[in-house]
Amino acid sequence: MLTSALRHCVFVCAVLALGTGLMPSSAVAEEQVKVIALGLADHAVEEGEVAGGATLTAPRFDSGGVAHALVANLKKDDVVEVTLALDGVSLMHNTETLSEDKPRFLLQAGKTGVPAGGWPQGNYHAGVKVTRGGKAVLEEKSKAIPFE
Repeated sequence: MLTSALRHCVFVCAVLALGTGLMPSSAVAEEQVKVIALGLADHAVEEGEVAGGATLTAPRFDSGGVAHALVANLKKDDVVEVTLALDGVSLMHNTETLSEDKPRFLLQAGKTGVPAGGWPQGNYHAGVKVTRGGKAVLEEKSKAIPFE
């Protein structure tokens, strides 16, 4: 009888500890993939710039245009894709398959120079997609902006 009560007490304590974050479990300990920063800039960005929340200069019709995504909690073999899109149509993209786990990863797509004749009119956005085991685990788009 005492053994059964003791076992029940240990079980209840373990459940309570899981709920408070004091005791990790594989489901609780593994963090979800999340976007730290996603947006557009007129230049290739550094991780510190976007991780720190710096205000970036928006692209213009006569500047570079670079989409960037800083993503957290990635695993080996995750596929990360960043897209620079105009009015919902991909203009440029960059894809990388990770060779190791990464707590944070920055990927960019676009042009640091000005396209001949400048960027076309329309609304531009950055997109990021993370695929794990063939399934999309994250897909986000930035707010669309015109390159004035």
